[in-house]
Amino acid sequence: MAVQPVIKLEKVWKTYQFDHLALSVLKNISLEIAPGAFVVILGPSGSGKSTLLNMLGCLDLPTKGVVYLDGRDIAKMSEDELAQARGRKIGFVFQQFNLLQNLNALENVALPMIFQGKSELVRTKRAESLLTSLGLQERIAHRPSELSGGEQQRIAIARALVNDPEIIVADEPTGNLDSTTGKKIMEILIDLHKNEKKTIVVVTHDPTIADYSSQIVHIKDGEIVENHINHEKMVLWKK
Repeated sequence: MAVQPVIKLEKVWKTYQFDHLALSVLKNISLEIAPGAFVVILGPSGSGKSTLLNMLGCLDLPTKGVVYLDGRDIAKMSEDELAQARGRKIGFVFQQFNLLQNLNALENVALPMIFQGKSELVRTKRAESLLTSLGLQERIAHRPSELSGGEQQRIAIARALVNDPEIIVADEPTGNLDSTTGKKIMEILIDLHKNEKKTIVVVTHDPTIADYSSQIVHIKDGEIVENHINHEKMVLWKK
């Protein structure tokens, strides 16, 4: 029996209208993300990879085609229903960290749990546990401006994990970091994949990150030009 993909794109187009000009950023994209996969999406600047990531993360609706989350067409879900499903299912890590500057590390990490209706006690305990597991126990009360780029990205990862999502979606997670710190961030994502069985989707322009993956998707000019799945690596890493 075939395993149902956690996310599936079927003939997806994303077109933006500028006066009389229509610009198609994604063109006829079909892609499946299997449970437990580690997918790297590679492409040059302007190739449409971040727009593709928004589709995979159910952050946007296609102009044409269908995006499925657990077999459900997201266009047929209400905004509240989709927000709840996305909040439980998908954690996001961004290149710019997207931390709130007026909140400390613990408050930033705990924030997504508010929208899932968790109590303050539960939020605090979960955030403290995640920050400690990522070596940030001494930074819990610090605000983003008081932290290094690597520390901010680890906080962003903790925030992505706080609702225990099945999928982690990361947009250029090492883009603003030096190579040593970037490698440490990738090691965290690999550990989440191998040991916690998280499905990881990473968008990057850095081809060396592809070495970590079980599936490599190349996108150019809004189209998938290659989609290579390493079945051997998927089986090996699932053990």
